[in-house]
Amino acid sequence: MQHKEVIPILDFGSQYAQLIARRVREKGVYSELVRPDISAEKLKALNPKGIILSGGPSSVYERNAPKCDPAIFDLGVPILGICYGMQIGVQVLGGAVNPGKAREFGRTRLHVISTDPLVRGLLGETTVWMSHGDQVQQLPDDFEPLAITTTCPYAAARHKTRPFWGVQFHPEVTHTPRGEQIFENFLYEICKCSGDWNMGNFIEQSIRRIREVVGDGRVICGLSGGVDSSVVAAMLHKAIGHQLSCIFVDNGLLRKNERQLVEATFRDHFKIDLRICDASSQFLSALSGVADPQQKRKIIGKEFIDAFKREAKEIQNVQFLAQGTLYPDVIESGHGYAGTAANIKLHHNVGGLPAELGFELVEPLRDLFKDEVRKVGEVLGLPESIVWRHPFPGPGLAVRIIGDVTPQRLALLREADAIVLEELVTASLYRKTSQVFAVLLPIGTVGVMGDARSYDSVIAIRAVETSDFMTADWSKIPYEVLAQMSSRIVNEVKGISRVVYDISTKPPATIEWE
Repeated sequence: MQHKEVIPILDFGSQYAQLIARRVREKGVYSELVRPDISAEKLKALNPKGIILSGGPSSVYERNAPKCDPAIFDLGVPILGICYGMQIGVQVLGGAVNPGKAREFGRTRLHVISTDPLVRGLLGETTVWMSHGDQVQQLPDDFEPLAITTTCPYAAARHKTRPFWGVQFHPEVTHTPRGEQIFENFLYEICKCSGDWNMGNFIEQSIRRIREVVGDGRVICGLSGGVDSSVVAAMLHKAIGHQLSCIFVDNGLLRKNERQLVEATFRDHFKIDLRICDASSQFLSALSGVADPQQKRKIIGKEFIDAFKREAKEIQNVQFLAQGTLYPDVIESGHGYAGTAANIKLHHNVGGLPAELGFELVEPLRDLFKDEVRKVGEVLGLPESIVWRHPFPGPGLAVRIIGDVTPQRLALLREADAIVLEELVTASLYRKTSQVFAVLLPIGTVGVMGDARSYDSVIAIRAVETSDFMTADWSKIPYEVLAQMSSRIVNEVKGISRVVYDISTKPPATIEWE
């Protein structure tokens, strides 16, 4: 999809690169991640209003450190370098970068010493988040410093004649309280953006694009009942109406009453053509004895394709397949741009399906982050219970069971998970948390049930709070709510004798256990 205003972000491997993209979009400007070695010609073809160079784990003076095309500094487009991005910009433009005398990691006091547009509106002293070992040791004469810290003489700087600015700190993280001011200044004071990126415009453009691509063709959509596929279904239904058929694959790995909820919502309420494919026996048979999480995902992806194929054959004249692929899915799976994103986990809805099924692909949410998808759902009029539903992984409960997936273990987890969510809703905490679920661990633990010794399974409760699902903190659920969850699980789910609570942040942990 073409966007009137674009801010490309050259990703040098920063764990915060996607956060930079989100911060820009929150300010009303479309942004996207691109390869760090993208040519100046390709960047120019995007007609960017500005360019951002991300941070990264490398040192710019290392032999194999990622580089950018030096010609981008001759495009005349404003460029903002963040951490590594600042260092590589200064290096290209004649400065020196060396290991710092003191590594800065964490909150640091920043002293603003300039009235430059980039730091306009900041107080004379403010808190920023630093994460670097290297720093600019020498600025050429054609640079001027904008801010300093006690150990970093050039915490922010700009070129006097070229449109290049750099900050050594990370304005994109929440630990830099005034970081959003830096982005607002860069986008509106320096790049002169108008800020036309919003969900209403996105929906209009997407519906117009869907109608142009689909014409009078027929589209099938894999509907799971989660936020992403539900928003895709609603958008397609609004765009092409009866030309849409949705397929719900019951893989036997669903939460309690999941299938009934999907049928009631989409077939009964929205009157969408919904086909149910019960393939639970095939999935469970294929997963028997498999403990490796990546292998589970591959098996589930294959079985999903097979089940989808069988059901799709029953629908006549299908040309297109719609998927709820999101931007983080594309990046994490390495399909957005090769060579910079680690293949953290396999997403069964990214890549492979179109070739396997023989349909053209429609992915209206491919450019969006999760919070943007929820905004789209609200604009489309989807009920709150769907728009704000907690994420549920494509492989379902299979990746919340550590180890073998069996009908018996599924039954244990399904009941425990239902109790966790019931108590969360009862305590009015569902909207205050981002994702909460139960995990079945592959261990037994000694307990006492009644007067008898028991040796039963362990449930872990995972609860996180996040705005973007790229970083997350564990939720401080009140003790009395956790106690009620634990008490009910142990008393009502035979086979569970212990409940533990996961207090890990992301990073270093992921939100899901597998």
